Amino acid sequence: MRARAAVVLGASLVLSAACGTDVKAPASRTLADGWLLRAAATCDCRGEAVSRAGFDAAGWLPARVPTTVMAAEVAQGRFPDLYVGTNIDKVATEPFQGPWWYRTELELTREEAARAASLVLDGVSYSAEVWLNGARVAGRSEVTGAFRVHRLDLTGRLVAGRNALALEVHPPQPGDYTIGFVDWNPRPPDRNMGIWRPVHLRLTGDVALEDVFVSTDVDTETLASAEVHVRARLANRSARPASATVSGSIGEIRFSTDVELAAGEEREVVFSPERTPALRIVSPRLWWPHTLGTPNLYRLRLEASAGGRASDAFETDFGIREVATYLNEQGHRGYTVNGVPILIRGGGWVDDLLLADTRDRLEAQIAYVKHMGLNTIRLEGFWGSGHALYDLADREGLLLMAGWSCQWEWESYLGKPVDERYGGITKPDEIALVSRSLGDQVRFLRNHPSIVTWVLASDLLPHPDLERSYRAMLAKDDPTRPALVSCAWLDSEVSGPSGVKMKGPYDWVPPVYWFADRERGGAYGFNTETGPGPQPPPLESVRRMISPAHLWPIDAEWEFHCGRGAFNTLGRYNQALDSRYGPSASVEEYLRKAQVANYEAMRPMLEAFAVNRPNSTGVIEWMLNSAWPDFWWQLYDAYLMPTGAFYGARAACRPQTLAYDYADGGVWAVNDTREPLRAVATVRAFDLGAREIFSARRTVEVSGGASRPVVSLAGLAPSTPVWFLDLRLADPAGRELARNFYWLPREGDVLDPAASLWYVTPVKRHADLTALARLPEARVAVEASATGGPSAGVRVRLANPTGALAFFVELRALDAGGNTVVPVLWDDNYVSLLPGEARELVARFPLAGGKPPARLEVSGWNVPVTAVALAPEPAGAVAVGGAHDR
Repeated sequence: MRARAAVVLGASLVLSAACGTDVKAPASRTLADGWLLRAAATCDCRGEAVSRAGFDAAGWLPARVPTTVMAAEVAQGRFPDLYVGTNIDKVATEPFQGPWWYRTELELTREEAARAASLVLDGVSYSAEVWLNGARVAGRSEVTGAFRVHRLDLTGRLVAGRNALALEVHPPQPGDYTIGFVDWNPRPPDRNMGIWRPVHLRLTGDVALEDVFVSTDVDTETLASAEVHVRARLANRSARPASATVSGSIGEIRFSTDVELAAGEEREVVFSPERTPALRIVSPRLWWPHTLGTPNLYRLRLEASAGGRASDAFETDFGIREVATYLNEQGHRGYTVNGVPILIRGGGWVDDLLLADTRDRLEAQIAYVKHMGLNTIRLEGFWGSGHALYDLADREGLLLMAGWSCQWEWESYLGKPVDERYGGITKPDEIALVSRSLGDQVRFLRNHPSIVTWVLASDLLPHPDLERSYRAMLAKDDPTRPALVSCAWLDSEVSGPSGVKMKGPYDWVPPVYWFADRERGGAYGFNTETGPGPQPPPLESVRRMISPAHLWPIDAEWEFHCGRGAFNTLGRYNQALDSRYGPSASVEEYLRKAQVANYEAMRPMLEAFAVNRPNSTGVIEWMLNSAWPDFWWQLYDAYLMPTGAFYGARAACRPQTLAYDYADGGVWAVNDTREPLRAVATVRAFDLGAREIFSARRTVEVSGGASRPVVSLAGLAPSTPVWFLDLRLADPAGRELARNFYWLPREGDVLDPAASLWYVTPVKRHADLTALARLPEARVAVEASATGGPSAGVRVRLANPTGALAFFVELRALDAGGNTVVPVLWDDNYVSLLPGEARELVARFPLAGGKPPARLEVSGWNVPVTAVALAPEPAGAVAVGGAHDR
């Protein structure tokens, strides 16, 4: 347990900025519904008129805030099929070059209008004039910066009855520090201008609670106790002295204090174990990442009263946990949670292109991340149009790396010249704006236990003056988390080495790369963004994003749905796919092979970092998801369709598993839990005809958070050009813990390190897997049933009665219209069945609304399509078990 400096009050963070469900003073409200939008250039609109109740807004665009202008247009059907083909490139950008009006009206009682009042803007891009009831409240110089949180005093400006609020929102200009998507996808036509985070009207009594912060210290030696500290800024909003009482509760724990405030005075109130011994908790329910334990949450309730009357209230969930960082013997940075080292395995997140993610969509994606066994999401940019993403990560036990994007570090994205070491933020006024922006984001998000670190820069370093400003703010407003100075392998003049690397690759590399490379992006240290490049989605998704005339062969329309810059082509990926698996004659064949290649490319990256612990400390797959439908950097696509890479990641990240080292031919046992592993490993190899050529059975013992070798296959000499490796891990009672199935070339890929580019290491010679085309047909027997209700799901039994391997069998649950039901959580997919083998698989559909799929479709590399109508079984009969679903 370590001592913490007191957190001193900072700038405005309000009730709505806490994690969890916020309980404000009774009359406070979030202004979400009833907004109307219009381009200022299309009307003779002055703020004095637009902000008057009863203003004639006929023909204005209805919207729900938060929303960008473009998202509001799409929600009203103005741009159908925006993401098909190159349609988004055809949207005229002129209407978004100037300001747009946002206006709404709200009814207040006489009592509400007389309260102390403030307008809180959690996020506006990029600047705005704010008007209320015919008068200007703030100008653009006061409301500027996409990542500022603005609090505007409205006390005395509200009226009983109808009030009108209007914001004239101006778009970002080149050189502005705004939201961006770098080279991941096209820019939205409006550059995300608008009110992109919630708007709140804060109504309190004379005394208000601001900047509430809960911090915890864990006894990391024993985990037997923890200390909780609660602090808040108490503000007297009246022109007279106030006698206030602040009281709080955490479960059965109660605490309170009386405070005397002069007129207009603000004072920090602190509750600590020194004054409230009950805040020293014995046997705390700790918050853990889901791979290490249970993400337990507590609930803080805080109230302020004055003159015997309730004045303000606040609630938030929080977790008791302690995060820290270290440098290993090789100088690579790692992280601990509650004193336990954790191997970071995660993906890079991006919001929807129009910042229009729904709660259901966020729920689905967080479920996907957890289902794959990943434990971390890197937010390159403070994504999320509110707290929902962070709340879900808290609830599900996922770590978040939150911080700045490289959008501001490169001239082509920022839109102005930059410093080659420090990026675009070098001048005093820029440093002041961005430093205040980080402070606002920290105070906005700091109660979320899921956030493990604040990322101060991405590809470069913050200017020394900027970093010093950042660190002074963090020492005051959040000393509970380490800050990461850069995601690249750089040394800061202020704080020393970052201890993490960003050395690629970003394009396709063969499986052996991750085990063999020791100079670039391979499995050593902490690689903060890397991956095997493109992951084309299944055919169903491609038909939705590519117009029929361009579906095959691959052409410029496909490339439009790739990345930008060096990543606007599938060339390297296609060359590897054709060389290794054989050329494709149709889009169906191409995308079937693509899922095999996606799985094969993703699994070894995540496995290699697990095998190489403790020298390896973390890896972030670039990327987890996509902002729009595309072919690059995604474990599941924009339609929530899992790719082959999704199931490759799930296979790699099972908590206790066996993995194959492509470089030296070794089989390793991996234990990613806190508990020691004692299990039985069964290793079998087969030639192309499914004849066994190797078999071994070993008892393995692996301590928590470690790996160890099981057996070597380095001397194996298969007689066929392709061979198969079947790995199975079972507990001492014979219950299966994990299985892994590999298809391997007799002669592997040969890398060309000397020709490496910043984003990829090329290949001198590709492996030859084309013999897979000679696999004989294997007809698989399928039995399936479904349940509806809260446990909507499918149970499937596959059996291979033939003498051939049934290779890479895909299961798709379809609705009545023949569309894949998503989101879907199969406990496994793209599976292979040995001759005579049977297997039971289960899928859950968390957002199906209780309606089960209509039919199941099963097909594979050498398995003909089988369609089965889904017969119902008793409700609740389907359940997904296993270590991933704790």
